[in-house]
Amino acid sequence: MKLKICLSLTFLMATLSFAQQKKTEKSKFNQELATSLGADKYGMKAYTIVMLTTGSAKIEDKAKMGELMKGHMTNIGKLSDEGKIIVAGPFLEKNKENYRGMFIFNTKSKEEAESWVKTDPAVAAGIFSYEIFPWYGSAALPLYLKHHDEISKETP
Repeated sequence: MKLKICLSLTFLMATLSFAQQKKTEKSKFNQELATSLGADKYGMKAYTIVMLTTGSAKIEDKAKMGELMKGHMTNIGKLSDEGKIIVAGPFLEKNKENYRGMFIFNTKSKEEAESWVKTDPAVAAGIFSYEIFPWYGSAALPLYLKHHDEISKETP
């Protein structure tokens, strides 16, 4: 019984030691990549988040609303292609703040982010309003976009 406990404890300690070693091992730092992404010493950078909220416009015409939402999606694609927007998407549930969706813009300037969000036809028409917040996140965040086309069968 003691041998079994001793072997179990030895195995557990070896496993924990290996896990700690893996945790402390750092992947090879890539200065060129960090510089190209604008990373600070922590691998992070400033972005701007825009929270889209329910706007004041009430458009009952379904064709007009469809046209505005198509323009909204086209504008997101354009801003993404230009490297300005790196995250965009709707919220899946209603919430008390009336947040409808969000953008993460690749800028630390609230003014620049606002100029970009104003190019959205749904914002211009009052379907969406917005709130702007500075945000600090991984400088590698934009890299996921290059793989998105590989995993999506259709464009919304």
